[in-house]
Amino acid sequence: MLEHGGRLQQAALRYGIPRDRWLDLSTGINPDGWQGTTASHASWNRLPEEEDGLLEAARAYYGAASLLPVSGSQAAIQTLPRLRPRSRVGVPVLGYNEHAHRWRQAGHDVVPLAPTEFAVALGDLDVLVVSNPNNPTGDRVTPSQLLEWHAQLRSRGGWLVVDEAFIDTTPENSVARFTQREGLIVLRSLGKFFGLAGARVGFVLSSPVLAEALKEWLGPWTIAGPSRLVAKAALEDHEWQESNRQRLRSDGRRLAESLTSHGLMPTGGCDLFQWVARPNALAIHESLAKQGILTRYFGGPAPSLRFGLPATRADWQRLEAALREVAG
Repeated sequence: MLEHGGRLQQAALRYGIPRDRWLDLSTGINPDGWQGTTASHASWNRLPEEEDGLLEAARAYYGAASLLPVSGSQAAIQTLPRLRPRSRVGVPVLGYNEHAHRWRQAGHDVVPLAPTEFAVALGDLDVLVVSNPNNPTGDRVTPSQLLEWHAQLRSRGGWLVVDEAFIDTTPENSVARFTQREGLIVLRSLGKFFGLAGARVGFVLSSPVLAEALKEWLGPWTIAGPSRLVAKAALEDHEWQESNRQRLRSDGRRLAESLTSHGLMPTGGCDLFQWVARPNALAIHESLAKQGILTRYFGGPAPSLRFGLPATRADWQRLEAALREVAG
C-alpha cells in the first residue's frame, strides 16, 4: 500500500497528540465541503438503483454524454490498466503515485516523465496519464494541448487518461465535454472540491464502449445508496458550487501569501493546496507535526510539502503561529 495524506490516526500515535487536536492540512480536500442534505432511511434500507437521477445530474454537471459512476476515482485507477494489453505508459514523475503503481502492478511498462517531456515522449507511448492540475505540483495543461496529444495517441489505438480531481474550481479547463471521443478518458471525483471524500463517489467519463467494459469489470452497486443520494444533490446545487469556487480561489491565494510571508514561497499549487519544494522540507514537516499540524511530505524526486487549506479563522491563526515558529 502506498502512502497518502490524511493518515491522522497514524500521526496521532507517532507524535503522541490526540487525534482531535490536529489540524490536518495533508489532503487537499475542501475543509468546508458541501453539507446540503443527509441520506434517507430508505437509501440505507435498499440496494442502490441506477434510475435515481444521479447519472442525469452528473452528465449535466460535467457536460459529458457518457459516464460511469465508480467508488471514487481510485476504483477506476485500479481497473483501467486491466482493460489494455501490455502497454508503454507515461506518467508524471511527481504526481498521484497510485497511477504509476497500478499500471505497473498490472504488468505495463511505466515511464516516469517530467511535464516538459510529455510531448517528446508521446511517440513512444501507448497511454499517457496526465493529472490536470497535477497533484502536488499544480502544473496545468491547456485543453487544446491535451486534445492534440489525444489525437496522436488515438491514431494508433492509444489512450489519454486525464485525472481532473482538482479542476472543479476552473471547469473551463476541463476536457470532460470531449470524452465521447474514443481513447479520451477523464476521471472526476466528489472528494476534493465538494469535500465528500468519505462518500467515495467518482465518475469515469469516456466513450460508451469503454464505460461498458469497465462496468463489466466492476460489477453492480459500485456506489452505496446513501452516497448516490448525497452526490446527486451536491451536483445539482449550482448556487453552492459557484460561491464555493469563489471562496476557494480566495483561500488559495491567502494560503500562498501566508506561506510566502514566512519564507516558504510555493513552488506550485492550485486553489485547494500549495506545494513547497525545499531541501529542508522534512524538517519543516516534523516541526509542524510536533505542533499538531499535519502536512503531506514528499521525499522525491525533490523534498517537498503540500499544504491544504485551513477551515476556520482559528485554524488560519494556528497555522500562522506555527509558521512563525518554523521561520524563527
